[in-house]
Amino acid sequence: MKQWQSIISHIEQTIGRPFSLEQQKSLGGGSINSAFLLADKNGQQYFAKTNQPSHLAMFEAEARGLQELASSHTLRVPQSVCFGENPVQSYIVLEYLEMNGQADQRLLGEQLAAMHRVTADKFGWQIDNTIGATHQPNQWAANWLDFWRDQRLGFQLRLAAKNGYGGELQSLGEKLLLEMPKLFSGREIKASMLHGDLWGGNVAGLKDSTPVIYDPAFYYGDREADLAMTYVFGGFTPDFYASYQNAWPLDDGFAVRKTFYNIYHIINHLNMFGGGYHGQAISMLEQVLAEIG
Repeated sequence: MKQWQSIISHIEQTIGRPFSLEQQKSLGGGSINSAFLLADKNGQQYFAKTNQPSHLAMFEAEARGLQELASSHTLRVPQSVCFGENPVQSYIVLEYLEMNGQADQRLLGEQLAAMHRVTADKFGWQIDNTIGATHQPNQWAANWLDFWRDQRLGFQLRLAAKNGYGGELQSLGEKLLLEMPKLFSGREIKASMLHGDLWGGNVAGLKDSTPVIYDPAFYYGDREADLAMTYVFGGFTPDFYASYQNAWPLDDGFAVRKTFYNIYHIINHLNMFGGGYHGQAISMLEQVLAEIG
């Protein structure tokens, strides 16, 4: 209980009323952080994530990303209550949402398209954050291809080289970095508000099927990068894609750019989890380079 006292005090300070912790229940599902349900006898409930004190910046970026997503008034996100650190741990506290239903996929597609229509003047964001456990740089850039080359695909390739994945991965990656402008000929790319890590595990539904998105890797970029991520591990239905397409049709060539964008995530998984993703990354690089011709 002692380790929770500073968190409870922070919650009370933020909400402006007492919170007497009655239940602290460990929740599964997190591979990076420890997750808990915090509840008192009066029915107040909060969702808390904890990690080592060194992870405070990660939680700050998550809180600020959720706040910015909420400001779009499009998709539902958990409200950030507070974040901080004590000698034992860093933490973030969010409102607890009971998500035990399937998200309405048509509404999800429609609301995501509306969120993507919220734009910035440049690509990136005001602070860096993380994609999974990996640092994700977000320095503002005026040109999208420069941003993707330097702070997304190129960044992951450099990290992979440090992790011992050289040779074919690097040679194919460098070739794609040179050739990638061919994928974007004739497209006007807007700096859309992005979730940044939009796979099926970061979407759920409330009891009434209202879609909720969470665990963002927030930044402003090409909306197709968000759409591409939805294909990586599944979880989205044809209704979702039809609804998005109806709300804001995608440009020609997305099928190839989808694979291009997802190379970033697969190499990130290679960097986080090891060689099982190496062959998949090589295959995707070869596929896109073949399509470019």
